[in-house]
Amino acid sequence: MTNGVLFPSGPSVEITIDGHVVAANDGEPLAAVFLRLDDIHTRTSFPSAQLRAPYCMMGICFECVVHVEDIGAIRSCQQTVHAGMKVERHDHPKRLK
Repeated sequence: MTNGVLFPSGPSVEITIDGHVVAANDGEPLAAVFLRLDDIHTRTSFPSAQLRAPYCMMGICFECVVHVEDIGAIRSCQQTVHAGMKVERHDHPKRLK
């Protein structure tokens, strides 16, 4: 912890989540951005489509998986934010019948 800040980070930047511009801090964990949103879910489970969100914040549980443009599916707690990042929730459109 530095100066009372759990995740030291840089200046304010803009990222895009599901096509919406969101304010974030350069270098902070992407999962921290999701936890500040009104809708904190990062993915849906398969096949039940239950909403999932950041949980362990240390890269073990895979509850925070998102899709980042030019990277692919990643755990958001393990990815730091940078300006212009494009993120989509990892929603599973398929359901078993």
